[in-house]
Amino acid sequence: MAPPDLDAPALSGRQRRALRRLAHGLHPLVQIGGQGISDGLIAALDDALRDHELVKLEIMRERDERAVLAEEVASRTGSAVAGLIGKMAILYRPARDPEKRRIELSSEAHA
Repeated sequence: MAPPDLDAPALSGRQRRALRRLAHGLHPLVQIGGQGISDGLIAALDDALRDHELVKLEIMRERDERAVLAEEVASRTGSAVAGLIGKMAILYRPARDPEKRRIELSSEAHA
């Protein structure tokens, strides 16, 4: 699970847009199916976020459940939902070590 000292990043609209653009070519690494959210799913997603920072999550549930599930997964992994498009949720969590960060959100994106 996510380390307790890592809070979900607060993202501006521009930062979310930039992250969605970066995620466009990604394939989903984790899928939520009929079993819902399990500890194993959270562990797999936590590993994926640690390795990649930006992850697509496929949510194979009804439309009205997807946003709720995406937010629950984000809160349990210390990540932020950068976007929810159809069955895909885009999650972002920067690496703890600033030198290991692969994605640098520009200062312009903070405006």
